[in-house]
Amino acid sequence: MNKRISLGLAILLTTTISSCYEPERNCASFKDGKFSFTASIDGEEHTTIFERKGNIEIDHFEGKTDTSSVRWINPCEYVVKKLHPKNMAEEKSIHMKILSTTKDSYTFEYRLVGSANRSVGTAIRVE
Repeated sequence: MNKRISLGLAILLTTTISSCYEPERNCASFKDGKFSFTASIDGEEHTTIFERKGNIEIDHFEGKTDTSSVRWINPCEYVVKKLHPKNMAEEKSIHMKILSTTKDSYTFEYRLVGSANRSVGTAIRVE
């Protein structure tokens, strides 16, 4: 009987402690800056360097530079839209949501606006 009570209390305590944990979300410190993001595309690692200031984001990827508008929905969510899309796929906006932050990085979720498919990435402050 005592083992059941002890086990029940342990489960209750663990659930209470873990449900109170909130990841750090200091999104304001990542509104502007220069960042690096590495993604795996067809099994190969590709890195994008991007600079965000106010409502503009400039991406540098494989020798090409693109400029996008940034519209902040709230302190931790924004929508990115290419200013000069070269094809139909680039015309779609991307919804970004910062999930957690550290001193020099943030983990985010991103998806095409209107799509249910979500991906997660980490951006690291470069400067």
